[in-house]
Amino acid sequence: MQNPSTMKSGAAALQGHGLVVADGALGRAMVRLLLDQAPALTLTLTGRTPDPRPDTRQLLQQAPDRLAYGILDLCRDEQLADLETHLDRLDRPLRLVFNASGWLHGPAPHQTPEKRLAALQRSALHQSFAINAWGPVLLAQVVEPMLKRSGQAWFASLSARVGSIGDNHLGGWYSYRAAKAAQNQLLKTVALEWRRTMPGVCVACLHPGTTDSPLSKPFQARVPPAKLFTPDFSAAALLGVLLGLTPQDSGGFWAWDGQPIPW
Repeated sequence: MQNPSTMKSGAAALQGHGLVVADGALGRAMVRLLLDQAPALTLTLTGRTPDPRPDTRQLLQQAPDRLAYGILDLCRDEQLADLETHLDRLDRPLRLVFNASGWLHGPAPHQTPEKRLAALQRSALHQSFAINAWGPVLLAQVVEPMLKRSGQAWFASLSARVGSIGDNHLGGWYSYRAAKAAQNQLLKTVALEWRRTMPGVCVACLHPGTTDSPLSKPFQARVPPAKLFTPDFSAAALLGVLLGLTPQDSGGFWAWDGQPIPW
C-alpha cells in the first residue's frame, strides 16, 4: 500500500473533476477522502434514488461548491445518457472515475450467493451481470469522450478477489464470481484500447478487502476483526493504490494492499 503521505500529496495534485458512482458506504467514504485530500477537485456522487441518503445530504451541505449529486442506475441507458450530458457540460477535465457499485445479494428468490449449482437461477445471473459486469463497461463508454480531453486520468472499478479464476479454490458464489470475472475481462479490454487512444489513462480493477457495508454484512461472522475494514480505511487504501499506478499499469487487477491479483 502506498505511503499515506505520498497518497496525500498525490491526491492534492488532482485538479479537475472526479466521478464517484454509488452512494454507498465505500462511495461516500471515497468522497469524504477526496473532499479532504484533493482540494482542487470538484466531485459528482451518484445514487440510484432521487433523494440522497442522510450522510450524503450532510456532505452536500458541507461542500456545496465542490460536490454535486446525480441519479444513476447503471442498468438504465437513459440515466447513463444523462450522466454523459452532465459531465460534458463541465468546464473541468475529468481526472478520476471511481465505480463503487456492486450487487451480491437481494430479495428472494436470489437472496444469498449460491453455495451449490442447484441453487443457481437465471434471474440472479442476470442481475449480477447487469450491475457487476455490464454496468462498469457501459460507464467506461459514457466517460470516454470526457477522458479524451483530460490527459492523465484514472478509471477504477471495484472487483473482488472471488472474481479471480486463478484464485478460486472454494467454488460456490456462481453468479457473483462469474460477473466479477467478466468485469475484469471487459475492463482489461478497455484498457488495451485506451492504451492506444488515450495513453494517459490508467484503468484498474480494485479489490477492497472485506469492507463493513450492507453488501458484506450477512457474511461478516467468519471474518477476523483485523480483516474487516471500515469504509474510510478501504477508501484510503484504494486511493493510495490507484494514485501509485501509472498508465503503464493500466489493465491490472489490484488488492487494497497494492498486491496484484491473478486473473
